[in-house]
Amino acid sequence: MALPLSLRLLPLLLAGGLTACASVGPDYRAPAVAVPAAWQAPSPDASASPQSLANWWEQLADPQLSALVADALAANPDLDAARAALRAARASRDAAAAQRAPSVSAGGGVTRSTALGGERTLYDAGFDAAWELDVFGGLRRAVEAADADRAAALADLRATRVSLVAEVALNYIDLRAAQMRLAIARANLASQTETLQITQWRSQAGLASALDVEQARSNRESTRAQIPTLDTGRAAAEHRLAVLAGRAPGSLHDVLAVADGARGGLLPRLPAGVAVSIPAEALRQRPDITAAERRLAAATARVGQAEAARYPAFSLSGSIGLQALGLSTFTGGGQVARSLAASVSGPVFDAGRLRAQVQLQDALREQQLAAYRKAVLGALEDVQNALVALSDTRLREQALADAADAARNAALYARHRYASGLIDFQTVLSTERSLLTIEDNLASAEAARLTALVQLYKALGGGWSPGDGTATPAPESTP
Repeated sequence: MALPLSLRLLPLLLAGGLTACASVGPDYRAPAVAVPAAWQAPSPDASASPQSLANWWEQLADPQLSALVADALAANPDLDAARAALRAARASRDAAAAQRAPSVSAGGGVTRSTALGGERTLYDAGFDAAWELDVFGGLRRAVEAADADRAAALADLRATRVSLVAEVALNYIDLRAAQMRLAIARANLASQTETLQITQWRSQAGLASALDVEQARSNRESTRAQIPTLDTGRAAAEHRLAVLAGRAPGSLHDVLAVADGARGGLLPRLPAGVAVSIPAEALRQRPDITAAERRLAAATARVGQAEAARYPAFSLSGSIGLQALGLSTFTGGGQVARSLAASVSGPVFDAGRLRAQVQLQDALREQQLAAYRKAVLGALEDVQNALVALSDTRLREQALADAADAARNAALYARHRYASGLIDFQTVLSTERSLLTIEDNLASAEAARLTALVQLYKALGGGWSPGDGTATPAPESTP
């Protein structure tokens, strides 16, 4: 006798009611963090916009730097690895979501047997279905964790982009600064060579001592000894730029080379104004903060997933099949077999293993919470330090620029007066050494100011935008 339709649908209605139960474990809430209303360090008046931060390097108006950044974003191995990690996270989320749906499989076979001198061939085909009911929300928590992992992977990709752009800019500044310092050292070497020649002529005329000649030679050779060290730094920055762009070291030598003696215009131009966002906006812009917050959300969901494993598991299974003695009888004379089963299973004794898993996941959640708070504090510290460095390097650069003008004039006057026999040679040596030191410090100060600007943009999370190709679909709602 056939069962009424209401009774036949009862298992499915019961399954739907069970899967609508609330998930066990803690529900995630973003932690509250105390953020200052404004920066304590001196900061520009302009406020940063997402557009100004997304491509901040274009404000430096250096086509060579912009080209290097574009090459790095297209071919850097670290960025490729981050993109692959994001694809893996998306696939893991899809796999976790698929666990909540029923699974259906199909099969068929042929069995040939011999009995009592006769042969018989049996054909069978059928479908099997199984469905684990998510009564206590363990599968829902798994999907929540996978969603958070996917968002963290996207934030990691954006953080990799932020770090990559900043590293390209910093190494480019190091390269141009080394080229400037090389030009300064070579110019001073040429000047000191002229001083040595003047001293040798005066010595031949009996107007200077051999001590003056040897001191002039020592001064020149000391300057010459600095050139290989500076060239080593130049080559290291050049090679690093090539690697960041996904190329072999040395492949950018001709592209980045400058004319001998070139000193001016090598460093990128500082923008007229620097846009700085308020602390709360800076934290929202920082992808590493987003990644830490999403990992905390994932760890929270896994606490519920571990808690759900301590409760009974419910599942439904069913099958339908057809058996026949011949292929021709499948549609008419075959025998149909059907089955529907429900099962429940749960832990009885596990010596505290499942409870320990919950405690483990809760401890991991606390670790992620601490990591999130550390990331927030570190981000605030990065911006404060960069603002102070930007302000102080500006003051230092202005003072050194004035000192360099005075040192150039002093060195010129000293050589002329020494050639006329009006001052001793020690004054010439002192002014030449002072000129080399001050000009070298000025070049370093100009580079340091640009470095502070790059570090500020990095601290503000500049270098990415939602439309730069790193976007991912919004997390799907968990039913």
